[in-house]
Amino acid sequence: MRLGIKLMLVVAAALVAAAPAHAQRQSLADRVGSLEQQMYNNSANQDLLNQINQLRQQVTSLQASIEQLQHDNAQLKQTAQDQYLDLDSRLNRLEGGSAPALPAVPASAPKAPAAPAKPAAAATSERPPSVHGDPGSLAVTGDERTSYNVAFDALKAGKYDDSAQLFLSFLELYPNGVYAPNALYWLGESYYATRNFPMAESQFRELLSRYPTHDKAAGGLLKVGLSQYGEGKVDQAQQTLETVVAQYPGSDAARTAQDRLQSIRLGNQIR
Repeated sequence: MRLGIKLMLVVAAALVAAAPAHAQRQSLADRVGSLEQQMYNNSANQDLLNQINQLRQQVTSLQASIEQLQHDNAQLKQTAQDQYLDLDSRLNRLEGGSAPALPAVPASAPKAPAAPAKPAAAATSERPPSVHGDPGSLAVTGDERTSYNVAFDALKAGKYDDSAQLFLSFLELYPNGVYAPNALYWLGESYYATRNFPMAESQFRELLSRYPTHDKAAGGLLKVGLSQYGEGKVDQAQQTLETVVAQYPGSDAARTAQDRLQSIRLGNQIR
């Protein structure tokens, strides 16, 4: 009995002595594991820092590229705007600075006294138009020529409201006269000069309807398109101007229509 008790005490003492060593080994393993975890975390943090630095460099490079593109875009817009303004200015001079001389009067018709020369504000000179139709209609009276001169002189002087009223009166007196086609055209121009685009378009369409083969037909169709553009009907204006280019190739009206189409496209690009 006593021997058994002694053996149990010996074993208990051995276990008590061994416990601190095991606890020490376990504590050391935990510390090693913690250090390894810290090392891993430090490595991951370093990788993350490297990635952040790379991203920062990329952002800086992209910002520089964006600034360069913005600068280039601003230059392109300025160039396009300058081209548009230059083209628009030239077109305005073309549209407002040409007008025909009076049609030639037949030798058999009496001639009215020449009107005093005035500065050409809205009209200069161009090839006299020809009227296609009944040869008998060419017998123009002096009264018709005089009435036309009065209205045309008002137009040349830049008195557009007066010229509109005078051309209207002329067309009431001579609705089928030899100067009627020109009167319709310049009536439309009188309205166009005062930016009354709907009335201008109406007169140019009347010219095309009644005198489709007249020399002013090409210019009349051009002015229909320009009047539509003035009314804000951009799509219709482009279609009409394209018709001018197709229907009257090589003409002054076609060249002006082509320039105006380019002007409209440039204007759309810079908006």
